[in-house]
Amino acid sequence: MDKIYKILEEVRPEFDFRKSDNFIEDGYLDSFDIVTLISEIEEKYNVSIKGLDIVPENFETIESIAKLICKNGGDVN
Repeated sequence: MDKIYKILEEVRPEFDFRKSDNFIEDGYLDSFDIVTLISEIEEKYNVSIKGLDIVPENFETIESIAKLICKNGGDVN
């Protein structure tokens, strides 16, 4: 999960994602950030995120992002 936190911190360094229960509701990620985050995830985890998976629910928490990566063939361990 540290790798995911590192990506999140690269996208929005001004926020401490470890203190948030919901990145979307807390205003940590907006639609542009999610597009950037997807690009970084695809590159770093060598996965392709499907368009149907690009919904706010998949980016609310570190767990939901990890689940999305795993669903698309990535290994978060």
